[in-house]
Amino acid sequence: MIKILDYSALKDKIFERSEQKVNVESTVAEIIQNVIDNGDKALYEYALKFDKATLTSLEVSPNEFDEALSMVEPKFLDVLEKSAKNIRAFHSKQVRKGFEIKGEDGKVIGQKITPVERAGLYVPGGTATYPSTVLMDSIPAKIAGVKEVCIVTPPNSLGKINPVILAAAKIAGVDKVYKVGGAQAIAALAYGTETIKKVDKIVGPGNAFVAEAKRQVFGRVSIDMIAGPSEIMVIADGKSNPKHVAADLLSQAEHDKMASAVLVTDSLDLAKQVASEIEVQLENLSRKEIARASIDNNGKIIVAKNLDEVIEVSNRIAPEHLEVLVDNPFDYLDKITNAGSVFMGRYCPEALGDYYAGPNHTLPTGGTARFSSPLSVDDFIKKTQYTYYTEEALSKVYKDVAYFAEQEGLQAHAKSATVRFEK
Repeated sequence: MIKILDYSALKDKIFERSEQKVNVESTVAEIIQNVIDNGDKALYEYALKFDKATLTSLEVSPNEFDEALSMVEPKFLDVLEKSAKNIRAFHSKQVRKGFEIKGEDGKVIGQKITPVERAGLYVPGGTATYPSTVLMDSIPAKIAGVKEVCIVTPPNSLGKINPVILAAAKIAGVDKVYKVGGAQAIAALAYGTETIKKVDKIVGPGNAFVAEAKRQVFGRVSIDMIAGPSEIMVIADGKSNPKHVAADLLSQAEHDKMASAVLVTDSLDLAKQVASEIEVQLENLSRKEIARASIDNNGKIIVAKNLDEVIEVSNRIAPEHLEVLVDNPFDYLDKITNAGSVFMGRYCPEALGDYYAGPNHTLPTGGTARFSSPLSVDDFIKKTQYTYYTEEALSKVYKDVAYFAEQEGLQAHAKSATVRFEK
């Protein structure tokens, strides 16, 4: 059963996150090196070993796309289209423009925006299917202007990709989909093989092997983040409906056994009602075993004395998803400083953000919302700055430049400015 904790009694102990590390570093390093050395051959072997799939090609063919689209219910295709429209509308507002500042004597300084040329998106397989991840991670890349967006995702034992993944890829405008999962997929994106071109940016969630592979290839390519287990925090006052709160907590608990679901409230009565309601709702979940482990091991209810203290707790934990179940949530928005994505009011469940509303669902976890942001169009661009000085403009400042360089003991730097005005 979920634990109920008194914030005033425990204080700092409440903020401790459970460390559940899986040591996969050496295994991942071997996989990456194998892909570097053997390319496609290694990918085919790993598909057989891990996915039990005997592949004849790594890339999903046009015929496979057509077959997948015919297998997806028209109603779901319609919902995917609506979701994609909302995601495009939100992320289109994030598009940056360069700028230029012109000064006296013809000098110009500025910044230009350029999209990365190629981006790779990892879409997990395993215990659930995530077409939402396809939309959330590829649409911002397309809006940024990335020339080629590809997906890597593990096939089933028949060598097929789930039809809804391919349907979402088609709707999002993804260019290529490859039947590759795990650390080997990250290695292929980072280093390239005969079939898979290396990319400039890798985004998307995955298991411990995928996360470690992203960590190891970072620097050769850019990555979005090292995502940890999913998290939700619900801020709720005493007027909140315990059934709603329990359902929202379980919506993240069912992700995986390491997920974390936390309620922070100023009402002990609500805390007790929610704890009981969680037990009732757990019994009807198809992923009951997973949710049960998450609630028992990582779930908690924190009782604070008032809403200001509740928000203090939230800011210190810096949750991935934060729900604010109060009557006037915008009264508190400016006080919330650390959260990946905030869901405002009593009729805004986190699931709305996972699938439909438009803001991104690839979010910072593990407290990194203190310094990190959701995936956005910015993740797929580069900012290049430029400077132009005329002879006249440089003549007025070159002595200052040289003097500054000399203070750092860098004579050649100073000389590069003064040499242009030597007689």
